[in-house]
Amino acid sequence: MGFFDAPALNHHEQVVFAQDDETGLKAIIAIHNTSLGPALGGCRVWNYDDEAAALRDVLRLSEGMTYKSALAGLNLGGGKSVIIGRVRDIGNEAAFRAFGRLVDSLGGRYVAAEDVNTTPQMMEWVHEETDYVAGLSPDLGGSGDPSPFTAYGTFVGIKSAANKTWGSDSLEGKTIAVQGLGHVGIYLVEHLSQAGAKVIVTDIKEERVKEMLKIKNVTAVAPDDIYDVEMDVFAPCALGSVVNDETIDRLKCQIVAGAANNVLSDYDKHGKILLDRGVLYAPDYAINSGGVINVYGEFEGYNEKRSYGRVNHIYDILQEIFQRSQDENIPTMDAADTLAEERIRKLGRLKQMHRSGKRLFSKI
Repeated sequence: MGFFDAPALNHHEQVVFAQDDETGLKAIIAIHNTSLGPALGGCRVWNYDDEAAALRDVLRLSEGMTYKSALAGLNLGGGKSVIIGRVRDIGNEAAFRAFGRLVDSLGGRYVAAEDVNTTPQMMEWVHEETDYVAGLSPDLGGSGDPSPFTAYGTFVGIKSAANKTWGSDSLEGKTIAVQGLGHVGIYLVEHLSQAGAKVIVTDIKEERVKEMLKIKNVTAVAPDDIYDVEMDVFAPCALGSVVNDETIDRLKCQIVAGAANNVLSDYDKHGKILLDRGVLYAPDYAINSGGVINVYGEFEGYNEKRSYGRVNHIYDILQEIFQRSQDENIPTMDAADTLAEERIRKLGRLKQMHRSGKRLFSKI
């Protein structure tokens, strides 16, 4: 088997490896598909076990962005980038400006944004070297932190899943376990508490847990205990692959719906297990698309009210996914993939491979 036939590449258009000896930057940018537009996707910093793990992560995440944007009805492709290392070592201006030059060299085929372990300040450093970065602060013409929109979209998605499962989207009295209290998780807990849910939280950082315990109807458990609690909804909001061979039998819930990417360690295997057990899974790239929906608004002239209105459509998108899953007796991930691929095929025929982001980025 040749390199380009490797299953992991899964038809990616371009994968770029780069390093900068002076700053210590080691980065990978993966562009999965640009049929609908430039490949927008976040840049995350992570201290991977090895470079192969970093490659697997960026390939899977970039593919997810293609499907996320297509399903959300956005004229964007899918991409992602990872910077290998610890934030304390690599989270500085010199390294991120070097990364900005790398992004700029792609001529708009990839557009960077904030992600795990990156901050608005880091994206401003990237912006010093390229126009192809989104989600900047309002002072720089951007829409700011996308986390509130991702969290709100996840909240809307949980309500949609509740409606499909129980015939009502009220979360009053429901027990919802939130795994991960980063920017998104914190906002989600606030929404759930205000909706009358009983919220169980966990995070590896104790200070975040203590802060959340100040909110009404919030209790906490140790990180590994979150899988064993009695709950109606499991909402993973940290890293991916948390529903795996070791955890899936421990879950005591009727719904899995959270903001994390790549929640299922094995889409086919674990998606089928959840289906057979009658557990409704809200596909990650459908329910967590609020952030990218908000960022997309920058390309049209940003309007916060319009962005929230679009994020509300996540409810209807999930209803369509759930119904197709039920009608065809297929896992919800398969139903979501089919809907996204239909849009890519229909509109992709109308466009050549996207080679410049300048049309969408005329604001810059």
